[in-house]
Amino acid sequence: MKGLILSGGKGTRMRPITHTAAKQLLPVANKPILFYGIEALKSAGIKEIAIIISPETGNDVRIAVGDGSRWGIRIEYILQDEPLGLAHAVKTARPFLGEDPFVMYLGDNLIKDGVGPLVTRFEEGHADAFILLKEVANPSSFGVAQLNEDGSRILCLEEKPANPKSNLALVGVYLFNKNIHTAIDQIKPSKRGELEITDAIQQLISTGHHVDSHILQSWWLDTGKKDDMLEANRVVLDEMTDVSMLGTTDSGSRISGRVHIGKGSILKNCTVRGPAMIGEDCILEDSYVGPFTSIGDGARVTHAEIEHCILREHCQIIDFHGRIEDSLIGVNVELKRSNSKPIAFRLMIGDDSKVEVV
Repeated sequence: MKGLILSGGKGTRMRPITHTAAKQLLPVANKPILFYGIEALKSAGIKEIAIIISPETGNDVRIAVGDGSRWGIRIEYILQDEPLGLAHAVKTARPFLGEDPFVMYLGDNLIKDGVGPLVTRFEEGHADAFILLKEVANPSSFGVAQLNEDGSRILCLEEKPANPKSNLALVGVYLFNKNIHTAIDQIKPSKRGELEITDAIQQLISTGHHVDSHILQSWWLDTGKKDDMLEANRVVLDEMTDVSMLGTTDSGSRISGRVHIGKGSILKNCTVRGPAMIGEDCILEDSYVGPFTSIGDGARVTHAEIEHCILREHCQIIDFHGRIEDSLIGVNVELKRSNSKPIAFRLMIGDDSKVEVV
């Protein structure tokens, strides 16, 4: 069994953060989203993984991930020149995949229970494809499956239908045997100009192949937007068990709940309420850090209140004297309050930025 992780695309829904970073490298609980997918495949016993990359962000992914040796596996990279669909990504990866069965994992997804049980079920069964489904409130944003009345058989699949026939979305994990390649060769691009994986799976069904499915009961998170990222950060921190206190805190600081403080970080006169994660070499002074907040390495926060936020590496919130919540703040961002007159907002904001002032 091989693994295929998709880490291409331009991340337009996460701009401006993704102007300078691949969306799959954005951190959840201070760890790149992509790493969760790699670890899920490794835990399932998969030791050969290819990562689909794009021209825009591929080099960043290569640098961040490496050759897989840190996980004890082998990772190689496959360039997809244009985002022409998930089935096109499989087609591009065919020299790597050969005739081996494989797991395809979308690199910006998080799944609570990993993929180990799914791999076991697929290897022990007789299906040509296995899809994971989840009930969602907005099925028109996903590929959607319609099952028969007892849920034992897939009737049809549609990609982002205007009028969904069910609320069962295809989660970003698929398992295939070699027959998927023939199915992809038999389909044509959709109206979006893409080779859709839903069309390829539907082709398997139409040609008499067996496609199995499982409805996921635990959480699944698609981290395509800012609020999705914050929700993923909340869920992962809520289940955090690593609460090492590797930094230093003074007598004026109060730490409660599950809090991880990284090596070299210094807290002075701060209140931190977990679950929260503070990276390495951070400086926090006279501040409050509330639940579901992760702060990246090298950040500095003084005279501020922060809750339900992701602060990336080396950002600085200096003498802010205010509250920040439900926010995603990028690498090296500087946010401070000036005492000069007249009192006004003084901003330098890049393309596609989003700011709410209340």
